[in-house]
Amino acid sequence: MSQALTVQRTLSHLLGEGLQWHAPSGRWWWTDIEGRSLQAWTPGQAEHLVLHLPDRLGCFTHTRSGALLLGFAKYLAVLKSFDAQAVGEHTLGAEALQVLCPVEADTPSTRVNDGRCDRAGNFVFGTLDEAEPRQAVAHYYQYSNAHGLRRLAIDPIRIANSVCFSPDGRQMYYADSPLQTIWVCDYDAATAHTGSPRVFVQWQGPQRDPDGSVIDAEGCLWNAEWGTGTVVRYGPDGRELARYVASACNTTCPALGGPQGDELMVTTARVGLSAAQLAAQPLSGSLFGVRIAAGLALAEPLFADA
Repeated sequence: MSQALTVQRTLSHLLGEGLQWHAPSGRWWWTDIEGRSLQAWTPGQAEHLVLHLPDRLGCFTHTRSGALLLGFAKYLAVLKSFDAQAVGEHTLGAEALQVLCPVEADTPSTRVNDGRCDRAGNFVFGTLDEAEPRQAVAHYYQYSNAHGLRRLAIDPIRIANSVCFSPDGRQMYYADSPLQTIWVCDYDAATAHTGSPRVFVQWQGPQRDPDGSVIDAEGCLWNAEWGTGTVVRYGPDGRELARYVASACNTTCPALGGPQGDELMVTTARVGLSAAQLAAQPLSGSLFGVRIAAGLALAEPLFADA
């Protein structure tokens, strides 16, 4: 039995991703990767923020100091000065950014993709290969102020997705989307050590690829399936518990939060859809959501820069 996800914000994003609830600002934040923008919306407000960027933004995180850590296509950067309550359209120049480090400068075909902070406040993210056909030349990384960029000992992948962590921070979940598999492994935040991967969920069939994921307070994983318009909640044992369906087939990244902590929201995308599909799914690229049980949302960890 599935529940319907309804439109919460009508948008036309090419590739909405990276959705998260940021409690300090009381807003939903996300990126339109191919639209080169970072966006934020306060529930109930008529307007929302559209921050036009100098490059594609694969993932991002808020920091403890109030800055933004941004994972652009080939580098990480910090935006220290910005108005977290701004609305309307604004343009961010490269001069406003402090570049931290390059990412895979020796592999031109890759770019930064999915990521989030671990429970200790380190930024963990992966890359993807943009070449066709895609090759397993992308990787997962941890970034911290103390150690800089450290590559995780995870086999090379094609498309990194589903980065999230168990409530105690000792297990990391991740995917290589074309393989239609989400793995879980032991994870030590201090040493950036990852243990042997174990299959968490795996499925077969066309257009059912794992995209973004998030963990709830009960240790369950919520995954957005690219191609099916679905968000699925899995128990810690990998058993399917619930299914939520949007009227847009390319669901990309779920998040739990909202003012009362009882909302599931998910971004969607228009890329990869034909003219006929877009006509049949005109709300593709919008933000969808539904009420869920209170108490499931875990606060999104902030990057430990202070």
